[in-house]
Amino acid sequence: MKKYNVAVVGVGAVGIEMLRSLRQRKFPVGNLSVFARSSRDIEVDGEKISVKATSPEGFEGINIALFAGTEGEKGAAVTFGPEAVKRGAVVIDNGADFRMDPKVPLVVPEVNAGDIKNHKGIIANPNCSTIQMVVALYPIYKKVGIKRIIVTTLQASSGAGRGAVEQLKEESIKIASGGCDNVHVDVQNNSMPQQLAYNVFPHIGSFAEFEYTNEEWKLVKETHKIMHDDKIKISATTVRVPVRTGHSESIYIETAKPITPEAAREVLSRSEGVIVIDDPKNNLYPMPKDAEGKDEVFVGRIRKDPFVENGLWLWCVADNLRKGAATNAVQIAEHLI
Repeated sequence: MKKYNVAVVGVGAVGIEMLRSLRQRKFPVGNLSVFARSSRDIEVDGEKISVKATSPEGFEGINIALFAGTEGEKGAAVTFGPEAVKRGAVVIDNGADFRMDPKVPLVVPEVNAGDIKNHKGIIANPNCSTIQMVVALYPIYKKVGIKRIIVTTLQASSGAGRGAVEQLKEESIKIASGGCDNVHVDVQNNSMPQQLAYNVFPHIGSFAEFEYTNEEWKLVKETHKIMHDDKIKISATTVRVPVRTGHSESIYIETAKPITPEAAREVLSRSEGVIVIDDPKNNLYPMPKDAEGKDEVFVGRIRKDPFVENGLWLWCVADNLRKGAATNAVQIAEHLI
């Protein structure tokens, strides 16, 4: 098998998962280069990895560059992506900077792998909450069409980075040690705009048009681009919850043609990258603790709206660091080669 020289840029939570995913999925890596702001040695699952400071020259001879990306700020791909492309690499960027660029494909392989061939050197990875939603909805969209989507996301702390995970941990320890009556706590590490432990809050990203956050608008605009259909009416509320890893979504859809819950389960159970767990009477439904470390999108609680014709509810869970970021990027690379 032909091998490819791969660079991973960034060694935060997503960068580490990219390294894991490359290894676990047996991607044919020739030489692996790992870049970050500064050079150092790190350890991933017992393996020592040498990290070099990112520079344009570092991309010489690289075939595929995976940028771990950031949300809400300019990522390294803005500075170094064009330099990597200039040297012959294809950039797959997990950040938000190129997603809505009309010249850059925005790809979820289970949905629009064909768009990869249109790249001009850069391919964008969608937002984590968008990825799992379109994986769950696209099979139904292909079967009967979708006119409307209303989604509430319940997003884990790891979606906001390591600092948020540490904040959740510190707050939980302080509250637990203080007794049940103490549910208000201040900690030194404040990555989030609100206390996260023993709390939820509807604020992810910055507030934008119509009082929706930019995280909510990503679900609208990215879904339209990925599914090549801007006629779908989409409205979202994004909520931060005290979960370490694994985003959950409560999704309501109105389909163009009727589909029963039984037929929807059948369609989804035969779909790539989807696992249906839907036996609520026996307490079987997707939960983030079970999705952590897995690459599939889990769907359950599929049920009809008794009051609206063609209305259907779904519950959807996925690991936001794996399928929601790192694994999706590696899957794009797999299709690319």
